Amino acid sequence: MKTAKVKGLDIIPPKNISGMYETPLLLPKAGQVCVANGKRQSGKTTAIVNLIERMNFDYCIAVSPTMNSNKELLSRLNIEHVFEDIDDPSVIDKIKDIVKAEAEDLERYKEELKKYNKLMKDLKEGKYMDDDLLLRFFGEEGDFMKPEHRWNGEKPRIAVIFDDMLGSGIYSRPRKLNGLATYSRHIGQLKEGGAIGVSLFFMIQSYKCQTGGLNKVIRNQCTSLLLFKTKDRQEMKDVAESCSGEVDEETFYKVYDHAIGDGSNYPFLFIDFHKKKEHPSMFRQRFDTFIIPEELK
Repeated sequence: MKTAKVKGLDIIPPKNISGMYETPLLLPKAGQVCVANGKRQSGKTTAIVNLIERMNFDYCIAVSPTMNSNKELLSRLNIEHVFEDIDDPSVIDKIKDIVKAEAEDLERYKEELKKYNKLMKDLKEGKYMDDDLLLRFFGEEGDFMKPEHRWNGEKPRIAVIFDDMLGSGIYSRPRKLNGLATYSRHIGQLKEGGAIGVSLFFMIQSYKCQTGGLNKVIRNQCTSLLLFKTKDRQEMKDVAESCSGEVDEETFYKVYDHAIGDGSNYPFLFIDFHKKKEHPSMFRQRFDTFIIPEELK
């Protein structure tokens, strides 16, 4: 097939992607919509806590009615907000408000820092100084006080955890949750461009559920999946279809069987649908071992 190149119409990507930041090389990208799928006591919570720890989030927001039952494990995370009423759809609005407040505080800090730096420059050069600025930054101890920001002028890294929500009002009436999953990288927008963004982590017991489960919109937004041991062949087939652009169904089953092994020590297959270019495969046994099918070599 012949082609003819058209000059000047190349696609130029943005320098920065909204709600994104660098993560350690061997970890997934930021802006996660991560789903951990496994039966009770399969190890979902332990795996997700370990992943969040290693991705260096500043704090977490938890939506779950059973936080206290996993208190010892979840205490390893800095959970600053907990919402236990999983039938209240306004919880999603409250999460957005938390992130919006972070964006406003960051913009407040940057604006005050700009004024403070101008004041310091004018003082040094002996220029006329704004009395309002003098009063704003002059501290009680007789010195000028530099503006402060909890995250030192950086965007906070926020994880939102959803756990034990099967049959909940938030899952059953998912319009607001779908919006959050679709635009999670873009909430907390900044005037200068970009956004604070959040990563979402869902812990579920069934990949597909007729009512009150995780719906198709969120499954389609999924950036990574933890698949624990299951005997549900239809569930396996559904996940295999999600990976069909990378490997065929037969190869997927081989990858899964390799990851699960004899089923001991809470194994799972980790699938990174948006892997970094440095990663040799989208598949891993737990987080620490890449599985590289022959088709990918």
